[in-house]
Amino acid sequence: MFSKILISNRGEIASRIIRTCTRLGIQSVAVYSEADREAPFVSEADESYLLGNPRPQDSYNNIEKILEVAKESGCEAIHPGYGFLSENSLFAKRCREEGIVFIGPSADVIDKMGKKIESRRTMVAAGLPVVPGISFPLKDVEDAVYQADKIGYPIMLKASAGGGGIGMGAVHNADEMREAFEGHQKRAATFFNNNEMYLEKLIENPRHIEIQVLADQHGRTVYLWERECSIQRRNQKVIEEAPSPFLTEAKRTEMGRAAVQAASAIGYQNAGTIEFIVDEKQNYYFLEMNTRLQVEHPITEEITGIDLVEQQIRIAYGEKLSFSQDDIVLNGHAIEVRVYAEDPKTFFPSPGKIVSLQLPQGENIRNDIGVQAGSSVTPFYDGMFAKLIVKANTRSQCIEELLQAIEQFKVEGIKTNLSMIKDIISHEQFQNGNTTTAFVEKHYMKA
Repeated sequence: MFSKILISNRGEIASRIIRTCTRLGIQSVAVYSEADREAPFVSEADESYLLGNPRPQDSYNNIEKILEVAKESGCEAIHPGYGFLSENSLFAKRCREEGIVFIGPSADVIDKMGKKIESRRTMVAAGLPVVPGISFPLKDVEDAVYQADKIGYPIMLKASAGGGGIGMGAVHNADEMREAFEGHQKRAATFFNNNEMYLEKLIENPRHIEIQVLADQHGRTVYLWERECSIQRRNQKVIEEAPSPFLTEAKRTEMGRAAVQAASAIGYQNAGTIEFIVDEKQNYYFLEMNTRLQVEHPITEEITGIDLVEQQIRIAYGEKLSFSQDDIVLNGHAIEVRVYAEDPKTFFPSPGKIVSLQLPQGENIRNDIGVQAGSSVTPFYDGMFAKLIVKANTRSQCIEELLQAIEQFKVEGIKTNLSMIKDIISHEQFQNGNTTTAFVEKHYMKA
């Protein structure tokens, strides 16, 4: 097994990876920016190294500096977590060139699945259903209008290299297309250095359901059931649960097998997620593949008892998966909520110093957290500073215990979205399992 791993990330995910490394007897190396000098993950690691100033390009996205630290500290592998360099094919390639194992898929696979247009083509070839649309980049706004007329409104205008809801939006007619196209294209160019846009039919009132897969280097690929991720705010997930309250057992198995088919078609290795849009009749369509660990991975761990970070490390080391598909048992129900430093009414960021912090405690409660009392949530990075995960035997019991846990979660010094989360969890439609991607906008959005 690896003796030392560098974690090229920060906050709660760095802390979470460190925990698994410690349990496996692997030394962990943290890297941090000036803004994170006092963050818990820095002291939790066996070794820590300063990267530079808070700007991501000078710290967590600084490929050459991170590789320099990895080599100087004697690390054999790098775990990228999620965000930052986790889906950067150049980083994966540079790791290989330097003789360092990248804990994730190959650079070629990251490239192929990171471009939405190419991933659509790949999945069509693999026999998966995709959302009706085009599989080539639009020439300009008038081409967008022409293609949308052929497909039929409403339409989703999407950035090929997009993610996190950036560079995408619903369009209902030609006038809206002409108004929206340039703005989304500019955002795509700014965030992803790629301004290619394409179109997909807007599936109305859909669910966002994703399948977790693991694939080793010896040809075995398995799925670890699904996660329902329909509660979203501006195309960003807020609450996730596993399993989905919507799928039948037969559909769950069918989608799991489709996800394995997709991963196998591209020669995928390591942990990955196949994301689907599912309509009201349980018809499902391939949306995209995330070639990394997901923010919401803890709920899969809770219902399967499988440590996904451990499996990532073992696969990257070359080990075979020690279990087959039939060994993966779905046990209970789990819900994760993302806790953000933001105003729950306006969704504006609320950075600042955490004066006091009280976390909920209990046998079925898991806190994945990247701060402590006295920590600051900085404006330089994403505002999510904690994830609250609750597991129970049934969904109704899980909801009840989650509401109690939210009451116990006390943060002073910054505003958080906990009140919003409580309102959503308490809502009759959520409790009945009616969780489409329009839920927040329909039932909660006030700004």
